[in-house]
Amino acid sequence: MKKSTILVVEDESIVAHDIQNMLLSLNYDVVGVTTRAKEAVNIAKKKNPSLVLMDIMLQGTSGGVKAADVIYKKHNIPVVYLTSYTDETTLQLAKETAPFGYLLKPFEERELQTTIEIALYKFKMEQELKKREQWLFTMLESIADGVIATDDKGNTTFMNPKAESLTGWKQMDALNSPLEKIFLVRDEKSGKRFNRLLQPVLEAKETDVFSEAILISKNGNKTPIEFRIAPIKQEENRISGTILAFSNISRRKIAEEKLIESWEKQKRTMQGTMDAMAFTIEKRDPYTAGHQHRVTKLAVAIAERFGFTKDRIEGLKMAGELHDIGKIYIPAEILSKPGNITDVEFNIIKTHPKVGYDILKSIEFPWPIQEFVLQHHERMDGSGYPDGLKGNDIHLEARILAVADVIEAMVSHRPYRPALPIQQAIDEIKHNQGILYDKKVVDACLDILMNGNFTFD
Repeated sequence: MKKSTILVVEDESIVAHDIQNMLLSLNYDVVGVTTRAKEAVNIAKKKNPSLVLMDIMLQGTSGGVKAADVIYKKHNIPVVYLTSYTDETTLQLAKETAPFGYLLKPFEERELQTTIEIALYKFKMEQELKKREQWLFTMLESIADGVIATDDKGNTTFMNPKAESLTGWKQMDALNSPLEKIFLVRDEKSGKRFNRLLQPVLEAKETDVFSEAILISKNGNKTPIEFRIAPIKQEENRISGTILAFSNISRRKIAEEKLIESWEKQKRTMQGTMDAMAFTIEKRDPYTAGHQHRVTKLAVAIAERFGFTKDRIEGLKMAGELHDIGKIYIPAEILSKPGNITDVEFNIIKTHPKVGYDILKSIEFPWPIQEFVLQHHERMDGSGYPDGLKGNDIHLEARILAVADVIEAMVSHRPYRPALPIQQAIDEIKHNQGILYDKKVVDACLDILMNGNFTFD
């Protein structure tokens, strides 16, 4: 193991010689012995000892204190002070140089060794802490996110360059200022200012806070950001401050807007295509003109009772407008036949859900439109077509379309019969509630028809 090296700076030569002998007997290397402050600084610079033993008083002055300050701050070498007596002013000056220990002369070898080892250990720990602090500082300085630290009162203690850039505040101007003064954020939609941002974290009511907002800089610039606030915890989970990290999401917002715009354009194109397809089938079957639209209107009203999201309702609407698209392959003379249809003709009509599925399956919808169309004639007891599905194997959207389809078909004019009273349609779904039709869907539909102001027109 490498020996620690010591520089001895002692005003009295005899005492210096005794200290040197002690150090040698304790297996330390002595790189120099001097009585003068200036020479001590030069030896320290040249020899770079592990530690300096420094007499506070050199040649009747406090030159030892000044030399120790230079040796530690300029050459990063720890200093232990040697003293027998001194005045209060010199002692205070010595404290300000942050020595790593004191030895009161005269002292024993064991006391000398203990003081040196403790000082060397403290210095080692300090160096490791400095390295970690430098690593953390470099990381915070270079990351792309803004970072602000506060104390437990919410006052600013640190800002990295990105935080300075986004807020328009320099760290030196922001230090000790309340966070709300330099980090002014408003709700993106309402424009309402976020107040008491730190309180939930400082009061330990929340482990962290995350949100999106508009940051108003010192010069009034507005920047969309996302931010997160987390606590700084000490022993026993005591909160000593907070860390706020935030980033500029302008590019993401622009990309989101373009994506929404692209999606809206795609929806308009898709809707135009769907409308053209629906128009084509209804032109071939004038007696059911508007059927798909009216079914969709009732289906949407039912879905709203179920609490469907706006996006899910969009999918249901599209399926409703297309649920009979498969009839485009059924001969017009069957669709518009005024009398009763034969079993063969009915079997041809029953193919329209599968034909509709085949027409739509190659189109990439955001929802399983094809399956809704395929299943809208399935029944809860498995008696429906084309696949005889039962219960929850049928999409809820298809179960809603099934009820809406039955109601609309019964109350509308058909080539083989006049329109039926709404009460007869209501009796049909009530009678077969839970058998052919989903019980909850029927409940919602009955509530709409009997207690609401719904009309197909």
